[in-house]
Amino acid sequence: METTATERNNVVTTGREDGTPIVFVHGFGCDRTMWRQVAPAFEHSHKVVTYDLTGMGQSDLSAYAPHRYADLDAHAEDLWEILAELELSDAVLVGHSVGASIALLAANRACERVSRLVMVSPSPSFLDDAANGYRGGFSREDLEGLVGFLDENHLGWSAQMAPTIAGQPAGAPAAEELTQSFCRTDPAIARHFGHVTFFADQRSAFGRTRHPSLILHCDDDALVPMPVAEWMRDRVPETTLRVIAATGHCPHMTVPDIVVTEMRGYLGQG
Repeated sequence: METTATERNNVVTTGREDGTPIVFVHGFGCDRTMWRQVAPAFEHSHKVVTYDLTGMGQSDLSAYAPHRYADLDAHAEDLWEILAELELSDAVLVGHSVGASIALLAANRACERVSRLVMVSPSPSFLDDAANGYRGGFSREDLEGLVGFLDENHLGWSAQMAPTIAGQPAGAPAAEELTQSFCRTDPAIARHFGHVTFFADQRSAFGRTRHPSLILHCDDDALVPMPVAEWMRDRVPETTLRVIAATGHCPHMTVPDIVVTEMRGYLGQG
């Protein structure tokens, strides 16, 4: 029996039923619980929706077909189905890292259901493109080494990379939580989605979005250098860039109060 998107993706709804919808999209190797320090701050004013990407967390892992999820479009389609099943309109989509790309792709497809975007530590592409003056932060050799390590040793990759991504030493709260989340992810899915995540190039999609957006970028992010944030500031229509004084790629986990404050300020506009 075929499941619905809300069943397949472990959708949880809290907050005000009559509030403006706000939907949180997590990143690679994570699940909906990674928003637990941010999402509740909006429950008094919004209808809050969190969910697990297919293949992550408590989603239906059997639904993760590698041929379907060979790019980010299928994840965006899942999000579009969730918006439709919940009959949401004028929703705010909040995405972290690759979740920001998924949110943007879904918004481009479901224009009438989305009002604006909040993108936390987004990157249109991690890969350098010298010919077009784009500095994504990694050469192809770098990225091949990164995903090669993931292919060979999922647990070792998780233990080594999580502190770097969190911007905290091993054993610190966010680094430990991220390590455990990476380790819980099905290794085969992690390897496949890792390739999709790190080699995705959504620059054209970012450049043609029609929704106003807030970009939150940490000033010391090991994965996304400042030139990427500047590229988005200059090329993404109707975007507001806010640079946070924080280390790492996961400010919603390490400095959630700052993320909440920035989001509230932005959503209070207009």
